[in-house]
Amino acid sequence: MILNLFQTDALNGFGSKDQLDLLDSVDCLRSQGISHYVSLPQIIVCGDQSSGKSSVLEAISGVSFPVKSNLSTRFPTELVLRKTSQMSVSVSIVPHQARTEPERLALSSFHEELEGFEGLPNLIENAKAAMGISTHGKAFSKDLLRVEVSGPDRPHLTIVDLPGLIHSETRLQSASDVELVQDVVQSYMKEPRSIILAVISAKNDYANQVVLKLARAADKKGNRTLGVITKPDTLIAGSESEAMYVSLARNQDVEFRLGWHVLKNMDSETGEWSLADRDVKEEEFFSQGIWGDMSRSLLGVDTLRSRLSKVLLGQIAAELPSLIDEIEIKSTACRNRLNKLGDPRVTLAEQQLYLFHLSQSFQSLVKAAVDGTYNEPFFGDAKSEPGYQRRIRAVMQNLNSDFADNIARRGHCREVTNSKDTSHICKDVIPITRDEFLDNIQHLMKRTKGRELPGTFNPMIVSDLFLEQSTPWEAIARSHIDKVWKAVKEFLAYAAAYVADVTTSKTLFQKIFEPALNQLLKTLHEKTTELLKPHQESHPITYNHYFTETFQKVRNERNQNEYSKIIQQFFGVSSLETSHYCNRNHDLHRLVSALVQRTESDMNRFACSEALDCMEAYYKVALKRFIDDIAIEVIEAKLISPLGGIFTPVAVSAMSAELVTSMAGESEESRAQREQLTKQLNILTKGSDTCKRFIGVRLLGANDGATQSDFDFTNDSAIDESSDSDEASRLSFDSVKLRRPSVERSECVIEEDAPAPAPAVVLEAPDSEFVELGLGSSKNKKSKKKSKLSAARAVFEEE
Repeated sequence: MILNLFQTDALNGFGSKDQLDLLDSVDCLRSQGISHYVSLPQIIVCGDQSSGKSSVLEAISGVSFPVKSNLSTRFPTELVLRKTSQMSVSVSIVPHQARTEPERLALSSFHEELEGFEGLPNLIENAKAAMGISTHGKAFSKDLLRVEVSGPDRPHLTIVDLPGLIHSETRLQSASDVELVQDVVQSYMKEPRSIILAVISAKNDYANQVVLKLARAADKKGNRTLGVITKPDTLIAGSESEAMYVSLARNQDVEFRLGWHVLKNMDSETGEWSLADRDVKEEEFFSQGIWGDMSRSLLGVDTLRSRLSKVLLGQIAAELPSLIDEIEIKSTACRNRLNKLGDPRVTLAEQQLYLFHLSQSFQSLVKAAVDGTYNEPFFGDAKSEPGYQRRIRAVMQNLNSDFADNIARRGHCREVTNSKDTSHICKDVIPITRDEFLDNIQHLMKRTKGRELPGTFNPMIVSDLFLEQSTPWEAIARSHIDKVWKAVKEFLAYAAAYVADVTTSKTLFQKIFEPALNQLLKTLHEKTTELLKPHQESHPITYNHYFTETFQKVRNERNQNEYSKIIQQFFGVSSLETSHYCNRNHDLHRLVSALVQRTESDMNRFACSEALDCMEAYYKVALKRFIDDIAIEVIEAKLISPLGGIFTPVAVSAMSAELVTSMAGESEESRAQREQLTKQLNILTKGSDTCKRFIGVRLLGANDGATQSDFDFTNDSAIDESSDSDEASRLSFDSVKLRRPSVERSECVIEEDAPAPAPAVVLEAPDSEFVELGLGSSKNKKSKKKSKLSAARAVFEEE
């Protein structure tokens, strides 16, 4: 590695220790491996092969990697640049999450620090060998190489350099390598907190460069992409291509919120040259031709460094609240999964204890569901289908209501109707007129005559009619019971999955819940048979006064219809629904005679009519009783009430050792899962602790003394072009300042001497709104900060 020294005025504007602390904290998170679980704010450098991406990275960092290491084309590289008093460099590997545990341990142990840079090429080759990369073997890796360079002339910046995108396979790069590199780049691009530094070469038409297509796909609105144009010296002055790239640099063609930047790097074939030579040549090039008319804030590496530092710090500040929330959410989910797994279970006593806890949780859950108190997180969102299925009381209520409605519409064999329109009658029900029904009854009565007098009927005829009319009851009731049983089975599956880990819940369901459910289903059908038996085999019995009322009501309705016909005929009107004026005398005695003489001349027909009325009245009474019996005696008593007793601590204590071990004994999969979850939780907890050191971050409003109206990373051309580029960059960046009192540090951060009375971080930014993540400082501190900021502004205005 060649370490170039550089010092520009632009670097002086962002040397704040607090800014460094914030950047270091994010780097600390990444080194802990938290980026495998949550997206971190970062700048990623992407570009096609031969786009000049490596030269851009070298110009920004001042770090030249030897050609033979081929670093940027082999694996993602995190380049951490920090401004410190001492110069140092260290190399380590952050293994990809797809690695096995032994591989992760081996790769994580790779960590070397150097006082000089002579041995770095060999160190990088050793890192490549550790990742399994060789000339004739694997060409690329998803592992991250972390290179930390510190020195007094380094900027505060962290950049993740990605392998160059390959257009087509070659002898040294296979089709699988092309796909792997693209997958790696896309995986980094799609992270919502990543700032995409898209590098394109002016030597080729930018429409044909893959990086722009991928950046657009990952960042559809262009809110987090900054474009960099390299090799502008290859364009012919005054040509259409030059004008096209100038338009692109001004953000007039492919628009990005962060805009574009142009760099002129040294040709690798030029020979030996220093970074100072590069900067002189770049400044000389941009002072000529069409480039001389462009804003200096869009040209050159000095302003790009400032711009990137400002963008990264702003991205970290903006994403810190949501980052803390996401870490907490994933930590909670991780703890819940660990709670399901429970403590390690090796001995029989440990396994029994685990099942005791599960049974208690299960009983509590079932009681809440049966009582209809849905306060547990288990129940979830009622609007979702799983959330509804977990609310077993609501499911039962609705299924019972559906059953009552269904059997009321479809539970009778025949339905009497006087209308030719039978569309309102269910297809399973036979529509029939009253006369046709009476004909059927008369035929039946002839075959079942006993000692009854003419005009009367044998009481058993009502039993025969009711048995035929209630034939559909059994099928409808058993179908309802099957639906309810399946709903309970689904509920128990959700409950088992909630209280236990995947392996245990499956075994618990198969060995405990399913046998119990099958027994309950058998009991349900037995009870249903018991309830159907009186209606199918015994004679009608009821002492409910509703039967008499219904019987009289049915008879009165029939008499009313017949009386209405007689009155309509007597007065010569078509309907009695409206009022009618009689303009002549009527013989009312004749009307009375007609009403009195309304008798059924056929005594057997009269008996049939009475029997039909009696059967319809009894059917209504029996149907109401049957619906309640199914809901109470079957569903509630034989299914819902016993649910809590399926899996109890008493049942656990009575289990055989073999059954306990088969359910609670840990598989290799469970042990591996616990280790993985424990590791993940440790990483997330460390990340949470690191982030919470900045829990007092607040964006102050314009009235608090801020100098600009908002974080503006859209285009640095907003800075006055007449001002010096370095000064403009520094002033633009100085509008974002981070001040934090001394607090106790965790790992990766040096401890300061003076402890702070309140853990607060105030990020002053020019925004009209503010977001507060925690407790702020006292009023006196706010006043001091405000007065300091006002003084700084006065100095700036004076200058």
